[in-house]
Amino acid sequence: MSDSRVIFEKSVKDRMGIAIPKLDVPEISLSDSISPELLRETPANLPEVSEPQVVRHYVNLSVKNHHVDKDLYPLGSCTMKYNPKINDALASLPGFANIHPHQPVENVQGALHIMYELEQMLLKITGMSAATLQPSAGSQGEFAGILIMKKYHEQNCENRKYIIIPETAHGTNPASVSLGGFKAREVKSDNRGRVDFEDLKSKLDDEVAGMMLTQPNTLGLFENQIEAISEEVHKVGALMYMDGANMNAVVGLCKPAEMGFDIIHINLHKTFSTPHGGGGPGAGPIAVVEKLAPFLPIPKLIKDDNGKFNWTSDLPDSIGRLHSFFGNFGILVRAYVYIKMLGDSGLKSMTRVAIINANYLKNKLKDAYKIPFAEGTLHEFVASGVLQKAKGVKALDIAKALLDYGFYAPTIYFPNNVPEAMMIEPTESETKETLDRFVSALLEINEKINSDPDLVRDAPMTTPVIRLDETKANRELDLRWTP
Repeated sequence: MSDSRVIFEKSVKDRMGIAIPKLDVPEISLSDSISPELLRETPANLPEVSEPQVVRHYVNLSVKNHHVDKDLYPLGSCTMKYNPKINDALASLPGFANIHPHQPVENVQGALHIMYELEQMLLKITGMSAATLQPSAGSQGEFAGILIMKKYHEQNCENRKYIIIPETAHGTNPASVSLGGFKAREVKSDNRGRVDFEDLKSKLDDEVAGMMLTQPNTLGLFENQIEAISEEVHKVGALMYMDGANMNAVVGLCKPAEMGFDIIHINLHKTFSTPHGGGGPGAGPIAVVEKLAPFLPIPKLIKDDNGKFNWTSDLPDSIGRLHSFFGNFGILVRAYVYIKMLGDSGLKSMTRVAIINANYLKNKLKDAYKIPFAEGTLHEFVASGVLQKAKGVKALDIAKALLDYGFYAPTIYFPNNVPEAMMIEPTESETKETLDRFVSALLEINEKINSDPDLVRDAPMTTPVIRLDETKANRELDLRWTP
């Protein structure tokens, strides 16, 4: 039986896990070098444990959590693909991992070269004219894009109030709209699960600043009227923004600029192999068409005639700084390595396999689970648990039951135009054998629902922590361990 005590409970007085060398410099009192108000009144209550105890403790904790190195992570709309370990190895090289943003540019030319070349790669992939690597998340990329929209219209002496978003939009879209000082206008979906073109046209006027659209959309469907949508939006002088969360379905096959988009954010920590989770880090660069390039954030990375790289803040129309320094460099290196190793043909193959995997799962599951928008699936699809709900089992129960099979659960209850939604994205990283195991688990769960629904309603039963009272947890937060 494994030792599940917290590390403080494993502590034994005077047990040492390290050997501290003898002091060979003059001893200085902490109170002489640190302001008294910053000092603890009593020593920190740190656990006293041996090195093997520490290693085993954290190794055991790591395997209790699910992660993409452990098994399938089919989190729809949040591409969680495998991260090749060569990415980590190269990003950890001392010349990358140990540099400091205050170093002179002469000493970090290699790092700047990578950032500059990554920008060029992203421009080639998107068809855009200029980019910045600064945003450290997709949400911050969205916010930067909204600020650029605002600055563009201000430069044209226009005070526009609204940004159109589809009813299936990611929650960050309306949040970014609001933070940018705009109001959201929601456009409905048609019976094909795509933007209702007539409803869109009825909501376009000269007060609309732009439209935010995920392509393909949250149902995993390509907005095949995109050129007409872009044309209508541009007719009223508004801009088109592409939420790049689902870029894994279009890389190498089509370019956002050719669809009429003016701005896009790219989630490097999704599409280009460094799965997000645990709070980060991420990277959400944005790319724009030529007329919006002057508004990009500062500082801007440039290459001079001698091939040297430097930063410039000589952009008088810039939206300004997004944050300190230049972005999450380690994530940028990982994405650079991933794109370089795959090359053009590899990226195209990546996209195609992601689409094949999603369609394979959909077709294997369609007889047991309802698929409301089944035509035109790309990299992800949304299954509905309405058939199971009729027998007293919710999508939440099905998601919890999957944990007993060693899989992470798909996104549930989103998008909200599908009842009992389960959004599934396998990515291209997974083998047919893994997908078959996942299918078998979902089919077995469905059989349990048909025979004895209680077997699923009480799940999970084999995880380190069984079914939690999530309502109580949200209302009575207690995040600190106390003896």
